[in-house]
Amino acid sequence: MFHSRQFFDQKIKLIAQTREVLDVGGASGFAKILSPYKDILEKTNYKTLDISPATKPDLVGDIHDIPLPDNALDAVICISVLEHIEQPQKALDEIHRVLKDGGQCLLYAPFLYSYHAREGDYHYKDYFRYSKDGLMYLARRFSNIELVPVMLFFETWLYLLPHPLCRYFAPLGRALDKLFPSRGNQTSGHYAYFVK
Repeated sequence: MFHSRQFFDQKIKLIAQTREVLDVGGASGFAKILSPYKDILEKTNYKTLDISPATKPDLVGDIHDIPLPDNALDAVICISVLEHIEQPQKALDEIHRVLKDGGQCLLYAPFLYSYHAREGDYHYKDYFRYSKDGLMYLARRFSNIELVPVMLFFETWLYLLPHPLCRYFAPLGRALDKLFPSRGNQTSGHYAYFVK
């Protein structure tokens, strides 16, 4: 089975070969999972879009109405955003609109994952979770769709346990997932790669 980190690494390196890249929900840029790729992405015209000016993005705007013309981008990165927005179909349609023909979108969306809204922050609610079928439906306008599960049953189960120390047992969960594969049906989420 193709490991999710290998998948993400491979697709980010493809995106890094393009020119116009927008990180939707990326705040000031290169947060968390993207930090190891800063050097290669800085060779592109990497910009961030976020709804909150306080996060210091390059563009202030809403994923439901991206402030760019049609066919403006070579690639869009959208990590852990879809669960926080009210209209995911409209957001995917906007990503499709701003991508050039052959443009790429790499995103992460959770499936079995803890509720993680921020109290009092109206920009950071927690609305949805996404199955493989749901993501494929939302991305149906794209010409190519690839999905890879992130964490399988046992590792996901350990992450969902309420005590944070349970996460230290993730390697045990990963080993159990290799012994008893679940075919990705019970996963914490998916990396998805779409081509327009």
